[in-house]
Amino acid sequence: MATRKVAAIDGSGRIVLLEEPVPTPGPGEVLIEVRASVISPGTELGGVPARRREPNPTAPPRPFGYSNAGVVLATGPGCEGIAPGTAVACMGGGYALHATHAVVPRNLAVPMPPGLSFEAAATNHLAATALHAVRRGEVRLGETWIVAGLGIVGQFCCQLLGVAGVRVLGVDPFPRRCAIAREGGAAAALAPDDPQLSAVAAALSDGYGMDGGIIAFGGDGTPALRLIYERLRQAPDTHRYGRIVVVGGARIEHTLAAALGNVDLRSSARPGPGYHDRAWERGADYPSALVPWTTRRNVELCLRWLAEGRIDAAPILTHRFPLDRVDAACELLLTSPGEAVGVVLVP
Repeated sequence: MATRKVAAIDGSGRIVLLEEPVPTPGPGEVLIEVRASVISPGTELGGVPARRREPNPTAPPRPFGYSNAGVVLATGPGCEGIAPGTAVACMGGGYALHATHAVVPRNLAVPMPPGLSFEAAATNHLAATALHAVRRGEVRLGETWIVAGLGIVGQFCCQLLGVAGVRVLGVDPFPRRCAIAREGGAAAALAPDDPQLSAVAAALSDGYGMDGGIIAFGGDGTPALRLIYERLRQAPDTHRYGRIVVVGGARIEHTLAAALGNVDLRSSARPGPGYHDRAWERGADYPSALVPWTTRRNVELCLRWLAEGRIDAAPILTHRFPLDRVDAACELLLTSPGEAVGVVLVP
């Protein structure tokens, strides 16, 4: 029987590599041979420190990963239009694993444009999550925005805002992340405690104030909300105006109404409509007139823009490890978040 390797987190918070039978694709699913996957440290590794503090050795190892790319080996019923050998970018928790092989629903396995590398395509879930967040902000040509949190999603938010004709100020405590944002096209990127932050925000907005902001990290987001709020446009009656999108699962404590002015605070969930709808994932679709930008279409657009060079994964992907060293890759992300941003795993 053919076997695969798959990365997992055990009950003690250790990163382990399991060997198990290669799964068989069911209806509306494809089996892929994985060529690259990208670790999302906040979502995938965020619970590891707590497990290590309070281990449960009896808990079974849990495979993880949700953004990879590879080649179709076989298909289940309902996937007759997908030929084996097709290069696809895949997404989805429990599907697009850090593994040698993975079974993925057909609507979460998107054909790759010619010329796009597997490593760049493996960022698809994170890029589409950033794209959906930018859409939620309803950005307009010529605006100025702040992106707080320059991990993988925040970096793609900066780049996508640039594609939309927006001038971007990145904010992150780690100098390397700020440097990557500037390399990716951000007009400026500074630490949140930089004394020049307000002056730079004013200069980028020509003195009018910022139009919006994105909070792209988990944890306590209240200081980031305050940082963005204080640099938004302000009317003579002291009310602030603008849009703030939260994409990183941050916790925010803030009084609304007059204390927040006329600011729109918006949540951005996942990479778009469809994800976690089992029927949609396996081939059903929504009426395009009512839901024009599903998760799949967001992924397709990100892949096209990656292939065209409108957005660029290269500066974001800072490290590369073989799958057999997934434990070292994860330890690097856990212990050196200021150095490692996008970490690629290859079989």
